[in-house]
Amino acid sequence: MSARTAQSEGTSEMSEVTYYVALPFVMADDGFAAGEAAECLSANAAVMRAEALSRKSGHVGALAFSRTGDPSSGDFGDANRKFGEVPDDLSAL
Repeated sequence: MSARTAQSEGTSEMSEVTYYVALPFVMADDGFAAGEAAECLSANAAVMRAEALSRKSGHVGALAFSRTGDPSSGDFGDANRKFGEVPDDLSAL
């Protein structure tokens, strides 16, 4: 996990945090199901871990993603890299 802090107009402080995650997927009766997420130290580590997880027995695919934002406000952006079969709509995760 990496953290960055920025000051705005010298009076308030906003802290941004970036999380890097590899998330495997398995087949379920009703489609895809997310497996156990693995937090990684960097974007490259998340991509390598997701690729490895996508090849693991029982997994049909994996997703490497990062989320950067302000935990106090809940505002986060997404960036994704898919391996194998993963759902197109990730909003429910």
